[in-house]
Amino acid sequence: MEKVIGFIGSGNMGQAMIGGIIKSGLVSSSNIIVSDLDQKKLDFISGEYKTQVTTDSIELVKKSDVIFLAIKPNIYKIVLKQIKEYVTEGKIIVSIAAGKTLESLEDILGENAKIVRAMPNTPALVNEGMAAICKNGNVTTEELSFVKQLFESFGKAEEIAEYLFDSVVGVSGSSPAYVFMFIEALADAAVLGGLPRDKAYKFAAQAVLGSAKMVLETGKHPGELKDMVCSPGGTTIEAVASLEKEGFRHAVIKCVKECMKKSKEMSK
Repeated sequence: MEKVIGFIGSGNMGQAMIGGIIKSGLVSSSNIIVSDLDQKKLDFISGEYKTQVTTDSIELVKKSDVIFLAIKPNIYKIVLKQIKEYVTEGKIIVSIAAGKTLESLEDILGENAKIVRAMPNTPALVNEGMAAICKNGNVTTEELSFVKQLFESFGKAEEIAEYLFDSVVGVSGSSPAYVFMFIEALADAAVLGGLPRDKAYKFAAQAVLGSAKMVLETGKHPGELKDMVCSPGGTTIEAVASLEKEGFRHAVIKCVKECMKKSKEMSK
C-alpha cells in the first residue's frame, strides 16, 4: 500500500517538496495531506497540487505515515506538543528546521519516536535542491532510504553524521543567498558596462548554472576548471587577480564560518 505523506506547513519549502514528490511519481497527490492555519494557502495547494488539505494537524498526523515539519523553528515546540500523543509506533517525523537537533526533538516526542533530521535548500523549488539527512536510532535503514528518495525527487540528498549539519547549513542550506548576491553583483557590473538589465541577469545566472554543472559532471577540481578559463595575460586572469586582491575567497570563507557559528548557537 502506498504510504501517506503529511506536510505540516505549506510555505515555499513545503510547496517545493510537495511539487517535486508529485512530479516524480513517487507518491500520488491523493496520498499527500497538507495542514496549515491559512485557508487561502490550503485552497491554493488543493487547486495546484490536488492534495488533501486540512487545518487540523492532529488529523493529518493520524492519517500519515511520514510527517514533514515544514514550519518555522519558533513554533516547533507548540506544534510538537500538540501532535505528540498521536505520533504512534511506525510514524516517521521529518524535521527540516535549522538548529533543531534529534535530541531536542526526542525530548518532546519521546525516546521511542522515529525522527529524521534534514537540511534542504530553496533550489528544491526548481528540482535542483540539495539536502543532508540523518536519523535517530529508531529509524531503520529501509525507512531512511524511503525518506531519502522523497528528497531526491526534487534534487539530491546525502546521509551525513548529525555533527556535520552546521557545516551543511553554511555551505548548502544558506548558500543560495550568497550565490544570488554574486549573480546580482555580476549583473550590476554588466549593466554598468551597458548590457540591458534582463540580459545581464540571464548571462550571469546561466554562467553560474553552467559552472556548477561542470564541477558536478566533470569531476575536475574547481581550481583546474578555473585554470582552463585563465589564458596567459588575458582578461580572466586579470579579473581573478582583482578578486584575490579584494579578499574574495577570504570573504566567502568568513561568511560560511559566521553562518555555521549561528547554526551552532541555534542548536543550544
